[in-house]
Amino acid sequence: MDAISAAQDRYGRPPEGPGAGPGPDLGRLGLEQLRTLRRDTLEQEADLSYLRRLLHGRMDILLAELDRRPGAGAARPADAAEPGGALLERLPAILTDAPSTVRRSARHVTLGPPRGQQSQLEADALMGDVQLADLAAHPAEELLAALERLRAHEREVSGRRQRLLRTADGCNAEITRRYRDGEARVDDLLAGGPL
Repeated sequence: MDAISAAQDRYGRPPEGPGAGPGPDLGRLGLEQLRTLRRDTLEQEADLSYLRRLLHGRMDILLAELDRRPGAGAARPADAAEPGGALLERLPAILTDAPSTVRRSARHVTLGPPRGQQSQLEADALMGDVQLADLAAHPAEELLAALERLRAHEREVSGRRQRLLRTADGCNAEITRRYRDGEARVDDLLAGGPL
């Protein structure tokens, strides 16, 4: 269950998203509840972000394998494949992202490591019968099918991640508003008083 669904259960409001309601009414939550919701959403966003990186890495590797094959994606016989090390040697270049030209605001997040094992299993399951260790043995059609499964799941994961980020941003805005409007006091926070 994600943090938005948990907020729906706790506070009786529907989750955000296409075709859904507006999400939890952040104005009705206590300061401690807002902080808990924000922390939960950011933890889940970190897990989804890690999963997205795994999906993108697999997509990049599949695309590199398809690109190296002659004949615009035609299946290549196993005996005509490049030596096994060729793709492996190119992995650093395949998996390196170009510097971003988009300027983004920084988020300071102090969280534990994402649930890598679960994300790893999820990404592997989407690959189906295609094994990264032996891509040359698979026809292009299998690689393309795996690529499409990865792309579809990445779109769904990205949508969930964006909803979580909107909820976290809403929590931040509500907490800031309360301090700005005097509903919450910094002195209480510094003195270890009520959150």
